[in-house]
Amino acid sequence: MHELLNYQGILFAGAWLTLQVALLSLLLALTLGLLGALAKLSHSTCLKGIATLYTTIIRGIPDLILMLLIFFGGQMLINDLSYNLNEWLNQFVTRFDPAHEWYSFLPDYIDISPYFAGIMTIGFIFGAYMAETFRGAYLSVEKGQLEAATAYGMSKYKIFVRVMFPQMMRHALPGIGNNWLVLLKTTSLVSIIGLQDMVKIAGDASGSTQQPFTFYFAVALIFLLFTSISTTFLKWAERKYTIKTR
Repeated sequence: MHELLNYQGILFAGAWLTLQVALLSLLLALTLGLLGALAKLSHSTCLKGIATLYTTIIRGIPDLILMLLIFFGGQMLINDLSYNLNEWLNQFVTRFDPAHEWYSFLPDYIDISPYFAGIMTIGFIFGAYMAETFRGAYLSVEKGQLEAATAYGMSKYKIFVRVMFPQMMRHALPGIGNNWLVLLKTTSLVSIIGLQDMVKIAGDASGSTQQPFTFYFAVALIFLLFTSISTTFLKWAERKYTIKTR
């Protein structure tokens, strides 16, 4: 316990970082989920195909592999593109100025932040799950109510805000809540790409103090606290959007 007290400040800082990654990833996942659901529900064969390919690939590859692919593979891809673009720009300029010397229009090396990579990866992964959640919620809304709103002369915006969205949320909230709880626990994967979240800090501290149980148990309790608060909020939100029937 004494060792834990010595690391409590940095451990809480790691917990705050974990929460930041989770919330920003959720925001990205909700955005991608809405776009993916709209694409799947559209009449465009191209958009449907892209959205289906996205959800199929993401749901078929383990989260750990995607994290490594985006962080390491994405970094290599971006730097290769940067080098090739620099080369093309220099060749283009040389046509008008033969005396032109090599110049780096873009940085020689672009280092992707583990923080940014973690958020992008987790948001990208759960965007696929959110897309299916929103699509199912949309299909659960009775079409007769939308037709009635149209007959009353409501605009598409009012129909969405007053009729579609509240009922969509009622159907989507359980799925969103489950995805959020899984997403929150998935943030532990960012430790493998070097981000100083609480899992990475606990690993470093346990290696220094030879007290792995103490630090990992503390991390487990913090995750349990986060999920308990989330569950309480989600139950409140479900009650708010639930339509009481007799």
